[in-house]
This record gives sequence, C-alpha cells and structure tokens, in this order.
Amino acid sequence: MTTPVALITGGSTGIGKETARQLVGKGVHVIIGGRRAEAGAQAVAEISAFAAATGASGSVRFVQNSVDDEADVRRMIDGIVRDHGRLDLAVNNAGISTENTMIGDSDTQAFRAMLETNVLGLYHCMKFEIQQMQRQSGGSIVNLASIAGLNGIPWASTYAATKHAVVGLTRSSALDYATQNIRINAVAPGAIRTDLIASQIALGKYNEASIQALHPMMRMGQPEEIARGICWLLSDEASFVTGHVLSIDGGFQAK
Repeated sequence: MTTPVALITGGSTGIGKETARQLVGKGVHVIIGGRRAEAGAQAVAEISAFAAATGASGSVRFVQNSVDDEADVRRMIDGIVRDHGRLDLAVNNAGISTENTMIGDSDTQAFRAMLETNVLGLYHCMKFEIQQMQRQSGGSIVNLASIAGLNGIPWASTYAATKHAVVGLTRSSALDYATQNIRINAVAPGAIRTDLIASQIALGKYNEASIQALHPMMRMGQPEEIARGICWLLSDEASFVTGHVLSIDGGFQAK
C-alpha cells in the first residue's frame, strides 16, 4: 500500500502544526511549508517526538517557502514529487491578518500583503497541487477559510475580503474538477487559540472576552478541533464531499 504524501502550508504553528501531527499519527508522510526555518525545525522536532512516542508510521519534514512567490511554490511541489513520487493531500493553511480597522482607515499596503498571501498564495498552491493531482489521477485539498469568509466581521473588512475569495476559489474549483477524482473543500474556523488570534488581540480592537462572546459556546476553539475536521475532509471517509465549507465555529453560523 502506498503511503500518502501531504503538503501543509503554514504548517509550523497553530492549526497547520496540529494537522501535521494528526496526519503523521495516521501514517502520512507530511511536508510542512513555512517562511521561518527556526519555527519549522521546532515543529518537526515536536511532531517527530510524538511519532516516536506513539509508534506512528508517518513522518514529517520542513521546506522553507513563501506562498506569495509562484516560482517558489512550484519548486516546492516539484521537489515533493521528486522525493516522494506523488502529492495526495494538501492543506492550504498559510494566511496572515495585518490590520483591524474600518475600511476608511485601512492601509493599502496592509491589504495588499493579505491579498498576496491569503488569495494569490492560495491560488499558487492550488494551481500546482491540482496539476500534480491530475497527473496522478486524484487527490484531496482543504483550504483554510474563516467565519470571516462567510460573514461580515467588524473591524475586519479587508481580511474578510480575502477569506471570501478563499471560499470562491474552493467552491468553483471543486466544480471544475469534480469528475477528475480531485476533491476540494474548506474549513471555516471560528476564533481559534493560535498566534494569529494573539496578534489580533495585540492590535487592540478585540480582547479575549469579546472574542469568546462571538461564539454561542462562549469560548475559543483549539487547533486540534479544527485539525480533526481537516483530516476528515482529506480522508476517504469524505469521499462524496467536495465544494463544501465546513464551519467549525462554536455555533457562530447558527446565530
């Protein structure tokens, strides 16, 4: 039986790192991409220690990469295929949030940075992932959207615009490749206790209590709760699921 090969962008911390850990526990060879080599090395060490302690048959390695550089993304995916022969699973998790403000007060360069990473970065990854999956006759992709990709969120109009684009790319591409054994889905997390949320609190428009109050469950989520949904969407258990945006949000969408 061929060991599945997965790519997770933004895989050094938070949801990406936890997804890598869970996939390694399921026997998957995982490549995590990210900009920061030190964080990548630390993630590999942590996940490798988990695999050794649990007897998991999966493995993990880190590739330094910037998703907003199309040529760099292509090199990364070509390298994965050269080393492993295939790319079965992809989690496009890399994303940034650079401001919390109303659009009239927003900074064009801050918005441009989010567009480069959250939209064009996702596009670059999907483009080359799909090309490889076509060559091998199938694969599964999960993109990281957000509650901000399905709703209006105060103080987050520019970030929300980028996550709405993630939803559009997911749903439309899923239709395009539905007959080619390539499933494309997304998860839409609520507020999850990660470095990204910490940076949002540091910007001063939110605090922990106000973020928790957005969710009927009155708490933030944990990375492992999102990773479980991602792993399910990637798996054959979700074989009849494509074009779906799975909300994992403590009841936010039910309001």
